[in-house]
Amino acid sequence: MERESFDQVPEFLQAAAHPVRWRLIGELATSDRNVRELTERVCQPQNLVSYHLGRLRKARLITGRRSSADGRDTYYRLDLARCGALLAATGGALHPALRLAAPQAPAAPAVQGGARVLFLCTGNSSRSQMAEAFLRHRSGTTVHAYSAGSHPKPVHPHATAVMAEYGIDLTGARPKHLDTYAGETFSQVITLCDRIREVCPEFGGRPPYAHWSIPDPARDPDGYPAFQRVAAELSDRVGFLLHTLAIPISLEEP
Repeated sequence: MERESFDQVPEFLQAAAHPVRWRLIGELATSDRNVRELTERVCQPQNLVSYHLGRLRKARLITGRRSSADGRDTYYRLDLARCGALLAATGGALHPALRLAAPQAPAAPAVQGGARVLFLCTGNSSRSQMAEAFLRHRSGTTVHAYSAGSHPKPVHPHATAVMAEYGIDLTGARPKHLDTYAGETFSQVITLCDRIREVCPEFGGRPPYAHWSIPDPARDPDGYPAFQRVAAELSDRVGFLLHTLAIPISLEEP
């Protein structure tokens, strides 16, 4: 008689156990992307990619947001936290000893010293300032975090207030134009709004680029709660970013 735990295929396997969906998940694990980009990266027809994105959305593994630069585009984001929870449940369904525990964000000494990360958004008044502050705070200054904008404007008071809720002081932050960093090299460049992604310049050293499609809270009629939602999302994303900056640990005998 089959054990009760094998009566149903775990939810993550149902959603991800298809070659195209697995490749889409892999692409979205590092950056938000639109359908055109995903079609190019997985080398599949757009209608097939759209179908599998629909399946992933139904499973709530990904979410979609209309582009603020081109309303005809939708940027898709992978919910890494939900993936982690479902993967843990998948292991537990096979055997209790295989239930995974969500890893804690790496401590500062485990993060690559000298890593330089640049966050960009249009105004450098909230999203990129908050992301820079989160990364600097979480890495214990091990990571050199910077931010800038294509059309800088004063830091929004709601951004300062919401970061204070996390124990981070943003009162000394000042907006900077992205030209400030022309000619400098970075370990990674992350765009936080769809408009600046369209005009993002090349930086020295050809760093990897990632995109986090996050709406401008200053344009949200909800006011301060919109800044709280953006801060929560940035806190989550920066936590996962720290894992990509962690120094790999060798398991080989010395």
